[in-house]
Amino acid sequence: MIRKISRNIVEQLGFEVSEAENGKEALARCQSSMPQLVLLDWNMPVMTGIEFVAELRRSGGLPQPKVVFCTTKSAELDLRAAIAAGADEYVIKPFDEVTLRSKLERIGFA
Repeated sequence: MIRKISRNIVEQLGFEVSEAENGKEALARCQSSMPQLVLLDWNMPVMTGIEFVAELRRSGGLPQPKVVFCTTKSAELDLRAAIAAGADEYVIKPFDEVTLRSKLERIGFA
């Protein structure tokens, strides 16, 4: 349900949306065609969100996309870890359209 809501919101903002089933697939897609924005979960199959964003940032491809974690983790330590790994913003699940739009506005979208 969260993926569907997120997809709908970013499509309304004019983004073309592509989904990946796991972190490794997402990284491969980014390497072949770098998006402007990445929404990702902390817990993904094959590669965690932290591993994904750290690898994405190490790849050095330009321009780098904005990365937003969509996660159930709400501890300050976890949120700091996400930002330290290279995320630009985070949103705590479950969230609604207003919350996600607000986070996207903070990083220059919406």
